[in-house]
Amino acid sequence: MHTHGEDRLPTGRMAVTDEVIAYIEARKSDFRISTSCGGPILLPVSMKPPKKTDVQVKAGNYSIFISIHQAPYIPVIHRGLIPLFYEYCDEHADPS
Repeated sequence: MHTHGEDRLPTGRMAVTDEVIAYIEARKSDFRISTSCGGPILLPVSMKPPKKTDVQVKAGNYSIFISIHQAPYIPVIHRGLIPLFYEYCDEHADPS
């Protein structure tokens, strides 16, 4: 799990859907919502590390870090923020 510094902004107050919490718990990782050309996107911190200015929101046993630029516009963290290619990878994963 990613370590959290004391210099982060206070935890955000946005809601996280149960579906997103289950998605994050299954992947055993913190995530980050950042800005992309298609709008906000939810990625593992291994792909998009958090910044010191990010807002932090708890999601089960993990955290979601949200770009300070996106946070004012995201009242609910929902499945629509998960990139489609991740859903495709999940559906076609080799179970072995």
